[in-house]
Amino acid sequence: MIEAWWLLLLVPAVGTLGWFMGRRASERRGGARLSRLSATYFRGLNYLLNEQQDKAIEVFLQIAERDRETLETQFTLGTLFRRRGEVDRAIRLHQSVISRPGLSDEQKTRAILALGEDYMRAGLLDRAETLFTDLVKLGAAAPQALRHLMSIYQAERDWQQAIDHARRYEQATGEPMGRLIAQFECELAEKARLQNDLAAAREHLGRANAADANSVRAALLEGQLELAAGNDLAAIRAYERAARQDIEFLPEVLAPLLAAYDRAGDPSRARSFLLEMVERYPGVSPALALCRRLEQEAGPKAALDFLRNHLRERPSIRGEAALIELALRTEGEDPRGLLLTLREINEQLIVRSPGYRCQGCGFGARAHHWQCPSCKQWATIKPLPHVAVE
Repeated sequence: MIEAWWLLLLVPAVGTLGWFMGRRASERRGGARLSRLSATYFRGLNYLLNEQQDKAIEVFLQIAERDRETLETQFTLGTLFRRRGEVDRAIRLHQSVISRPGLSDEQKTRAILALGEDYMRAGLLDRAETLFTDLVKLGAAAPQALRHLMSIYQAERDWQQAIDHARRYEQATGEPMGRLIAQFECELAEKARLQNDLAAAREHLGRANAADANSVRAALLEGQLELAAGNDLAAIRAYERAARQDIEFLPEVLAPLLAAYDRAGDPSRARSFLLEMVERYPGVSPALALCRRLEQEAGPKAALDFLRNHLRERPSIRGEAALIELALRTEGEDPRGLLLTLREINEQLIVRSPGYRCQGCGFGARAHHWQCPSCKQWATIKPLPHVAVE
């Protein structure tokens, strides 16, 4: 189904078209012609605004038949056909526009771009590629054509072509493309790694880092490569860099990184890194990892004290479960003290948890709202039975 929003985008173009045709009609045949076209135009516009696309197309087809020289009508119809999925009609229409004699360079370029978009929508990527490549060679509409070519090469997984055209797009527009190029280089690195060509994989990762110095994916891939090659210190550096570049990827690196620390025999570096992550990462994973190391190195009592203090400041269900397990392994632990700690943690969890949630968008709230502050729907926020207000 066609979304209503894009129909509104057609209104200014159709309005301009109606004014233009009305003016041409007035100049050619006088008031009767103007009145007839204006009435037809406003009827089509009314259909558009009321989302009656079939009737709108019929009206604009009538306008196109009456004034075949008006290109704006043809382009509007082509957009309508493509968005409705009638790609064959859009292709035929744009092909007929291109074959018209006397088109300006701008008009012909616009028609070729539209035809290329039709081919893309139809899945005829080779034909679309040919059209966009020709436009780039001619220097016409290069940014739009280059962006379409990038989409085609991504769909075809031709990463080197995608890289080349991303660089050309960056040169043409000044828009930075480093982050996208880094992803393409990582795709090539993955391919080389699967083929056991580690030298080529490292080369692509070097180019990925050059394109985007903060590429988390490149750092993760580098860590995997170095682990596979038995280079634990290099893997540690790569994984630490990945976590610092984007803290949300910490769970992805934590297990292989801790194993690399152990093989490298560097517990102090492991503790230092985990302490840094405990401060920065909102979840409990690094705290639990540090707790396990403290238990091994200093005993369960030291680990229990650390985890108890951590959970008082940043309570979590997983942390609470770990605290109970650790307390059961700790000799001489006071059950009453543990229960008091658990009560304190649970009270904080209840206070921090939303008591209400929007059924429409998922917005969580601690107080009830009849209108959701996020999605603005009415009567969609309801109490959560496991928390609540009971």
